Amino acid sequence: MLNKTQIKVRGYHLDLFQHVNNARYLEFIEEGRWAFFDEFFDDNDWMQQDLVWPVVNININFKSEANFGDVLEVQTRYTKIGNRSITMQQTIIKVPTNEIVVEADVTYVCFSKAAKAAIPFPDDFRQRVELSIAAFE
Repeated sequence: MLNKTQIKVRGYHLDLFQHVNNARYLEFIEEGRWAFFDEFFDDNDWMQQDLVWPVVNININFKSEANFGDVLEVQTRYTKIGNRSITMQQTIIKVPTNEIVVEADVTYVCFSKAAKAAIPFPDDFRQRVELSIAAFE
């Protein structure tokens, strides 16, 4: 599954150099992840469970700048699942040129609030993720 979320660059996204500040890209990819989860999970039932999904690593590469008025598309998909961790690939492109602005890999863990520890993914979740990953291979 690939989720595509569009964001229009506003004045408050800009820094002194009049391009999108690097910290804003983290917010953009987070918005992309939330949109992905809205589509991937049924009725946010995952938020009702004992589980939370803390981010433990982000690797981000800045490829080109974005400016006021640009329409950006955040593309989000799962790429790898381990026993307790999962990685998403997120790419931000400019619409309509498809110029890559940012590429990021985001890793998070399946964390039990009750156990206060990372735990193995539930089988039903693992199967859905594996199917999602296989769709791109």
